Amino acid sequence: MLRSNAAGAGIIDLFDEFLSTEVNGTYKPDPRAYALGVERLNLKKEEIVFAASGGWDAYGAKNFGYTTYWVNRFNLPTEKLGIEADKTSNNLEGLLKFRNGRTVN
Repeated sequence: MLRSNAAGAGIIDLFDEFLSTEVNGTYKPDPRAYALGVERLNLKKEEIVFAASGGWDAYGAKNFGYTTYWVNRFNLPTEKLGIEADKTSNNLEGLLKFRNGRTVN
């Protein structure tokens, strides 16, 4: 499904790997779901920027220890979960700027 969606959007070549919690039978916000990034990509938490389309998912990843970015395309209100994404914008351009070290307003 992930690969098919990326192909349909014309962005499949932008990804090294597609990860799904299906491989370890977990669901977010279970920390084991977020651990897949570290385990499968052989990276440290500090080397990963977790981008989410849902605020709750960004907060779960932040709680796990990832640097997080919430792509809030629908301009939803911030959820009151006691933790926030490192940065938020309503488009992928903001994510790219964040990833490349530029500030986003």
